[in-house]
Amino acid sequence: MQNYLLPLEAGQIYHIYNRGINGSNIFFEERNYAYFLEKYAQHVGNWVNTFAYCLLKNHFHLLLRVKDLPDKVENSQNHQTDKGLHSPHHFLSKCFSNFFNTYSKAINKTMKRTGGLFETPFKRILVNDEAYFSRLIGYIHQNPQKHGFVNDYREYTHSSYHSHLSAKNTRLARDEVLGWFGNREAYAEFHCTLHDSQDLSDLIIELD
Repeated sequence: MQNYLLPLEAGQIYHIYNRGINGSNIFFEERNYAYFLEKYAQHVGNWVNTFAYCLLKNHFHLLLRVKDLPDKVENSQNHQTDKGLHSPHHFLSKCFSNFFNTYSKAINKTMKRTGGLFETPFKRILVNDEAYFSRLIGYIHQNPQKHGFVNDYREYTHSSYHSHLSAKNTRLARDEVLGWFGNREAYAEFHCTLHDSQDLSDLIIELD
C-alpha cells in the first residue's frame, strides 16, 4: 500500500524511500554515506528494526519494522489537539523529518548550497506480504546494478548486502533477515535466483 501520508505504526513493516529534489544528488562525497547512516541511527534507529538499505547518489531505500512507540506517545494517543507531524500518530514521521533536516543542513554547509535537499513528503509503502518482503530485500540490494552504478550488485559498498553476510557487529536486524531465508548461503542464493529469473515488475517504484 503506497500512501505518502501513511502513518508509520508500531509492529508494521515499511519500505521507506526518497530522492533528492528533482532527482538531484543527495550524496556528494564518499563520507556522506556513513554520515547519513549515522544520523539515521541517531534520530530513527531506536524506534525501528532495520532489515535492509541501499544508498545511491540521488536516492535511498530502507526496509524496516516499527518498534513500540515510547510510553509518552502511547499515553497521548487520544489527544485531539496535536495535529500533523506533531500528533502522536505521526511520531516516527517526525523522527524522520528531524533526521532529513539534520543531514540536509550538514550537506548544505559543506557544499555551500541552500534550500531543501529531499523531496517531501518522503515515500513509504506498507509491506504485509511475506513473499513481497523477501523479494523486496533482493530488489533493494540489486538497485545499484539496475541503475548502472556497478555491473554486479555484489560489488556495491553502500548497501546492507555484505553486512548480512558478515560476522562483524551491525545495527541491522541481521539475524532475523538470515533466519528468514534460512542461512547465509540461502540468502545469497535467493538474490541470484531473483536477479536471474523472477519478475520484479510489481516492485518497480517511481524512482526507477
